[in-house]
Amino acid sequence: MTYEFFARTDRGRVRNNNEDAVAFDRDAQLAVLADGMGGYNAGEVASAMATTFIRTEMARWLAQTGKSAQVSDVRKALEICVENANHAVLGASLSNPQYAGMGTTLVVGVFRGDRLILGHIGDSRCYRLRDGVLQQITRDHSWLQEQVDAGFLTPEQAAASSNGNLVTRALGVEPHVQMEVNEFQVAPNDLFLMCSDGLTDMVSDADLAEMVRASLSLEDKATLLIDTANAHGGRDNISVLLAKTMAGAHKKRGFMSRLIRST
Repeated sequence: MTYEFFARTDRGRVRNNNEDAVAFDRDAQLAVLADGMGGYNAGEVASAMATTFIRTEMARWLAQTGKSAQVSDVRKALEICVENANHAVLGASLSNPQYAGMGTTLVVGVFRGDRLILGHIGDSRCYRLRDGVLQQITRDHSWLQEQVDAGFLTPEQAAASSNGNLVTRALGVEPHVQMEVNEFQVAPNDLFLMCSDGLTDMVSDADLAEMVRASLSLEDKATLLIDTANAHGGRDNISVLLAKTMAGAHKKRGFMSRLIRST
């Protein structure tokens, strides 16, 4: 199974700079999104460092191991890579007063055949569109989500709260980072949407679903999502990374495998 990728990031309507970063590697079938935080310009340093480091190191490891690595090996390599990225960002924060206190959220996915190894830290999200149904497959590491989980707030109350940007996990702020890693089966025609909270704070899940279901190219879907978030106020940076399974390539291989078996 092969994948098509597209990513776009936008400053939004309010912020003076863009602290989000997105990156992907088609050959490695790897996607990374980060939403930085910190002092003046420090957030964009943290997110850029994290995405560049993880994309470079994971792509190198995947190229070296080829297709021989098991999913468990990929998961372990991803965890080590993110831990090393955490050390790099924290080291820069501690050694440069201008970067003190910086950190970043993270969503990173490695597509391996018909499996997705997905890691995340903080409140940047990943959604999956399958058979017309959009489902959030990450769970926010945030104060609000903890309140919902504990039964102190309803999802509707949480959505209306002004404390939505209080994350409980971030990369680059502690000596060790706690990344949540999950594995998902990928089906033909699945579409994955990674995004920063600059999108999800401005656009409801119902509207997200309607837009990603539209018969548009990945580029046009990303543009529509970002333009809609900006139209609703654009209060934060907005980043979108889309990954779609290539059904044509999947069907072609299926035909070839049947041909080989028949001979």
